[in-house]
Amino acid sequence: MKREIIQTKDGSTTIHLPEWNESYHSKHGAIQEAYHVFIKNGLSLLEVPAVSQTGETKPIAILEIGFGTGLNCLISYLEAEKNKKPIDYVGVEAYPVTLDEALQMNYANEIDPTQAAVFSQMHKCHWEQENAISTNFKLTKRRQFFQEIKDEDAFDLIYFDAFGFRVQPELWSDEIFAAMFRALKSNGILVTYACRTSIKNAMLSAGFSVKKLPGAPGKREMLLAIKAIQKN
Repeated sequence: MKREIIQTKDGSTTIHLPEWNESYHSKHGAIQEAYHVFIKNGLSLLEVPAVSQTGETKPIAILEIGFGTGLNCLISYLEAEKNKKPIDYVGVEAYPVTLDEALQMNYANEIDPTQAAVFSQMHKCHWEQENAISTNFKLTKRRQFFQEIKDEDAFDLIYFDAFGFRVQPELWSDEIFAAMFRALKSNGILVTYACRTSIKNAMLSAGFSVKKLPGAPGKREMLLAIKAIQKN
């Protein structure tokens, strides 16, 4: 499928698929959408990392559904460095972008030009193994279809950033969200840019508690889902 590099309204780039008229990020602003959905309404909610019995800070475990251009990974790394909040990051992607496409993304230049080498490293590092990007950030990229995810009680936070329901409704099904529910730890959260009744119903069917939140610029609402386990 043909892929084009386009500029979004906040000056940041994304990849556009003309055949589907679908983009990897919002045309209203790739960076501002990523920060609004996944940092402000996702990572920032996990203010206090868990501490082990030995007094060590346990990393926040994040699963990204749709590694794509690496934008969400980059901004999560920057948050880990800024707040000294360790993160173990797993990005799942069935069809990785090419290194050339990734390096045409201007995210590092738009956010912090000193991090260009780190962004490049994220795309050059090996798949299917853990890569230490820094002392606070470990990245594992898995080349995998979302339907193949079998993790259980493994993640504190899921970034659900799949292509939209209009072009790939099968990625927003009851089965997919049941797998996401299993993958999260108790009281873990899932955030997504999307807000559609059928998606909310699929989340509810899986067992999530669901909230509508204000969306990123250009989108009225987004969804936050919580794996709230009831105590007997």
